[in-house]
Amino acid sequence: MDPQVKDLGNYMQRPSFKAVRDDTLFREEQGFTQWFIWALVLGLVGIPLYGIVQQIFLGEPFGDHPMSDWGLILFLTGTLLFCYFFWSVRLRTAIARDHVHIQFRPLANKKVYWRDVSKAEIVRYSPWIGYGLRVSTTYGTVYNTKGNKGLLLTLKEGKKIMIGTQRPREMEEAAQRAMKAIKAL
Repeated sequence: MDPQVKDLGNYMQRPSFKAVRDDTLFREEQGFTQWFIWALVLGLVGIPLYGIVQQIFLGEPFGDHPMSDWGLILFLTGTLLFCYFFWSVRLRTAIARDHVHIQFRPLANKKVYWRDVSKAEIVRYSPWIGYGLRVSTTYGTVYNTKGNKGLLLTLKEGKKIMIGTQRPREMEEAAQRAMKAIKAL
């Protein structure tokens, strides 16, 4: 294990997210692991899979207006690609002394410098905020994969950014240490 990487807890470590600097105060990686999301996503795969078995292997048309065999195969391929995309989405957060690095692969890659932040606090939000990369009237740009707690950054220009976390206490401590260090300069 790379000696520069601080405690990762039970989160997966990916080579592209290894520490390249020794000023990292906090690091977390999250993915979509909720059973209900995967039941829905995998349930979508079941539709074309059932259609292929029924139409290609059993010779019975799938539906009142059946799709061509190749259409069903393309539909299955598309749903499998969607499953792979969902599996590959990761929210990676690193708090360093001078910035917060947010990677929501493959959708976003953003650095927010502490000198531009007026306030950083852990908030508890409604699960109705949703998962993924979102825009909220209350929380601004939201990066979230699960749970109901996140670090809310209020920028000096008035914009807000909320980063979901499963380790709120550690994230808040790191953010406060970084904010104090910037104010001391």
